[in-house]
Amino acid sequence: MDKRIPRVWGRARQWWCAVGLAAATAAAAAGEVEVLHWWTSGGEARAVGELKRTLGEQGHGWRDFAVQGGGGDTAMSVLRSRVANGNPPAAAQIKGPAIQEWGRLGVLANLDDVAQQQKWDSQLPKVVADVMKVNGHYVAVPVNVHRVNWLWINRDALRRVSQRAPQTWDEFFSLAEKLQKAGITPVAHGGQPWQEFTTFETVVLGVGGADFYRRAFVQLDAKALQSATMESALTTFRRIKGYTDRNAPGRDWNQATAMVIRGEAAMQFMGDWAKGEFLAAGKAPGRDFLCTSAPGTERAYIFNIDSFAMFQLKGEAAQQAQRALVRSIMSPAFQEVFNLNKGSIPAVSGVDMKRFDLCGQESSAYFVATAMINALVPSIAHKMVQPAAVEDAMKDAVAAFWNDDRTTSADTMSRFVAAAARKK
Repeated sequence: MDKRIPRVWGRARQWWCAVGLAAATAAAAAGEVEVLHWWTSGGEARAVGELKRTLGEQGHGWRDFAVQGGGGDTAMSVLRSRVANGNPPAAAQIKGPAIQEWGRLGVLANLDDVAQQQKWDSQLPKVVADVMKVNGHYVAVPVNVHRVNWLWINRDALRRVSQRAPQTWDEFFSLAEKLQKAGITPVAHGGQPWQEFTTFETVVLGVGGADFYRRAFVQLDAKALQSATMESALTTFRRIKGYTDRNAPGRDWNQATAMVIRGEAAMQFMGDWAKGEFLAAGKAPGRDFLCTSAPGTERAYIFNIDSFAMFQLKGEAAQQAQRALVRSIMSPAFQEVFNLNKGSIPAVSGVDMKRFDLCGQESSAYFVATAMINALVPSIAHKMVQPAAVEDAMKDAVAAFWNDDRTTSADTMSRFVAAAARKK
């Protein structure tokens, strides 16, 4: 008998034991993340599928929770019940001040360890990082950034009147006059309160600038809310209505976008989720349509960010799976794939933008540049800055001003101040 056999067999047995121990350890560490979200169709579903695949490669499972009905009251009611009963999901799609509200209940997980490992403070602009924190600690993770203050333009419509994209409000209204005379509806608008509020916050940024926007909508400064600048913004906002069509009331935003795509209308004020409609119709940025900063807003950026808040979990396996989810979301690879499918841009720095289209590249460049000059501001119309009571009251005031010409600027500004007083 070869004397080497016992030694070889001993090494083999040690190797198999090590493999078995590693497998057992991996199995013990593997967990499942239950995630509340409403990304269930199209590019969003593909993006979520990529996140599921990434977690699967790490040995962790994924379970969708209460995705029906979008981000409405039903989903949030179920979430509150689950959390109250000590059975929260690993993550829930929550944004803006709602993160702070959940944080004050003491139910969100502290993510500072992952944030330090991945250097989030240097990856995110401070104004964005602050949204993801409660009492200075990370509790949520951003997945994307949407720019709200875009003006989408049908390029053929511009050619028909031999004009360029407007950069100022004077240029905008001059162009609108020419388009109207040419038989083209200048502005495609969906007459719904959230769309009117989206247009209005863009006008306020264009008329007053980032500092004024911040004083009015972030700080809720009564002097800003009742000022000559705010009155000018309201006047400009109402003037836009004269260049919309009479069928606008009740129209969904994507139907308004379709008007621009077909050339029935020339322009639309809308966030960059509108780009997906153009791309789905086979249109190309630069060739068929333009994505340009709304008048007066080239050096500013209203952001709308989707994010996941992470809840405190029991059990090491569940916690490890949650940490894997967080690391995956903040990885450049996922941020690239998700946002290519979503039409938004990565929230983190360092992502190669070569695969993004012209609009995405421009949005990313504006995002970085405006953060450097303190002109990056959160969207009040898209739940990024104020609690629901304040936002809803202001949105109702804007809708009333848009839809009833008898409503004065003074009345509307008074309603803004009253709305601000609702903040607790």
